Amino acid sequence: MKLIPIKVECHSGYKFDEYPICFYWANVRFNIKEIADRWYQAYEAKDSPVADYFKVRSADNTEYIIKHELKNDLWFLVSSDEPIFRFSSN
Repeated sequence: MKLIPIKVECHSGYKFDEYPICFYWANVRFNIKEIADRWYQAYEAKDSPVADYFKVRSADNTEYIIKHELKNDLWFLVSSDEPIFRFSSN
């Protein structure tokens, strides 16, 4: 697994940075049209801090996994070893 640093704009509701609404990767803006799934890593492990994960679908129907490391407020695309990361495209 590879973590690619990204910039994220979020909706803030009952908490700050409640969920992402768009992200920037390689100077390209990806609008998020749907949060397909969401899960939490509640316990800090070696080399893996507490984090929120989002499986998102962009405006072009491509799915991405986004990780938000809460302690340092860092956002990442979670990628496999492929140079261009996509789970699916319709």
